Amino acid sequence: MQQVAIVTGAAGVVGQTLSRVLGEAGYSLMLVDLQQPPWEGETDAVTIGNVDLTRPDHAQEVVEQTLQYFGQLDAVVNLAESREIETTTHMTQAALAHFQSNASGVLVSVATQEARQKTVLALMQTVAAENRALGIRANALLPSALDTPANRSNMPDQNPADWVSAQSLAEIVVFLLSNVARNITGLGFSVTGRV
Repeated sequence: MQQVAIVTGAAGVVGQTLSRVLGEAGYSLMLVDLQQPPWEGETDAVTIGNVDLTRPDHAQEVVEQTLQYFGQLDAVVNLAESREIETTTHMTQAALAHFQSNASGVLVSVATQEARQKTVLALMQTVAAENRALGIRANALLPSALDTPANRSNMPDQNPADWVSAQSLAEIVVFLLSNVARNITGLGFSVTGRV
């Protein structure tokens, strides 16, 4: 059976790459962001813009629409770059109720803002500890500088070849969502490139 994943922050550069890589890995996708996420992949995907995950009701609506359209939800990738703690918390809480009733599910939260990484990691560790017996996994990715157009513009004196590429980050997410990583939960992974 094809796995279904929600990807938040799907309209950004990293979100678009992650969505493409997940689609290539065979996932059906619910792609959400404040702006309408683009999608040109071949897998089944629904894109929804104007989603404000700082509002818990929007997060709940995303889960409900995913279940209505696909009939299942297997994974959530939290990738919102602004107000990471709020958006990650609301999306995680909305998905957890479904995961708990099915005794399965995977959460991967990417914390791109260094100041917020410890908080996002603590949230994923708490979720993992409280839901381990149900088979629900939760991990955090803590990247250093990501190779994005914004970072290239903001840090022109730095070498982007040393940064973490969106492709590399996406491949790590796919691994953590996979059954190969079924015994990995409650961990934070530093993804540093050569920085």
